[in-house]
Amino acid sequence: MTQQLHDPLPMLPGYALRRAANACAAELSARLATLDLRQSEASVLILIGGNPGVTAAALGRQLDIQRANMVPLLKRLEEAGLIDRAPIDGKSQGLALSAAGQDRTAAAHAIIDAYEAELLARVPADHRPHLLPALAALWR
Repeated sequence: MTQQLHDPLPMLPGYALRRAANACAAELSARLATLDLRQSEASVLILIGGNPGVTAAALGRQLDIQRANMVPLLKRLEEAGLIDRAPIDGKSQGLALSAAGQDRTAAAHAIIDAYEAELLARVPADHRPHLLPALAALWR
């Protein structure tokens, strides 16, 4: 016989957010894996697609990714043929999506858009307009 525990943890906002974030991340990760992409890579591709010529430093700042982590992430995307680099000045390089990167980004967008729609459908309709502003208030 399994002991039933009284669980006060779901009433703690930080705990509930962490559980929700972990569950969402695991589900989205599994879907993006079908494209051989991690969430961080999909985010980088989407930002590069929306900002051709962006620098690695600007991407890192936007996504809160340290340089030591950004270098291997970009190397993997470049080796996969998904991004190209072009000199901006003597020291900086701009990033752009290759043709393959544009295709993979479009596929990632389709997966993310479908997942986001399913995710929002789980939230009661009267709470949906407040969800993103409430979440943004916690991290921006």
